[in-house]
Amino acid sequence: MDLYNAAHACLAESDPECKCTRTRETWVRVQSGELAIVPVLHGASLDAPGRPPRPELVSPRDLPKRRLTTVEGRAALLHALAHIEFNAINLAWDAVCRFAGMPEDFYRDWASVADEEAYHFRLLRERLRALDHGYGDFPAHNGLWAMALQTREDVLVRMALVPRVLEARGLDVTPGIMERLREAGDAESVAILEIILRDEIGHVAIGTRWFHYACAQRGLEPRATFRDLVREHMRGRIKGPFYRDARERAGFSAQELDDLETL
Repeated sequence: MDLYNAAHACLAESDPECKCTRTRETWVRVQSGELAIVPVLHGASLDAPGRPPRPELVSPRDLPKRRLTTVEGRAALLHALAHIEFNAINLAWDAVCRFAGMPEDFYRDWASVADEEAYHFRLLRERLRALDHGYGDFPAHNGLWAMALQTREDVLVRMALVPRVLEARGLDVTPGIMERLREAGDAESVAILEIILRDEIGHVAIGTRWFHYACAQRGLEPRATFRDLVREHMRGRIKGPFYRDARERAGFSAQELDDLETL
């Protein structure tokens, strides 16, 4: 078995625990050199990756408001974050399966991201259990995977809009969430979000790396290309304020951040 086939198996797995276990095993085998990264000439992925029957998927507007002053409210928030991480596992494996003709480091990078997203999911799931809840107890929305389908035809568009828009939004909002959890006395959840924030800076940086690569391959200027893609696909859907320090560490230029402020 090579990385493509192993990634496809991870993507198809519907049980969250099995998906995380397969993901960990796959990344360990990549690191050891046991799992070959065989060039894929024609990428093929799953438009509907494996997922459990719960949580129920609803429109974002139908999700309940979360009051972090209550245990139930904190559990609902952590559930929403766990659902994001579950989808992020699928998004990383989808990048490995779907986009052919990229350098080996592209596939290695996204396998490493899948492994870290699975780790994040497990941290959040364990914290949910400590609050007497589990993954699937609350409804969730499917916005991340919807964007995966919207960007499935072009690796450049995927790298621009998923890591550098949707995941980068997590860099902006996580510090505020952590502060609210501190005020609620939930130090355990804050510690988990500190880990996630640290790792997500690296994930966005990987997206930036491969966005720049795709631009260079096509003779495109990255700043203007990113600005144009955001205007085309995300007009009115990106809100500040932006956590500029984290975004700069993730590869955003000061000029790109200025552009985002004025879109």
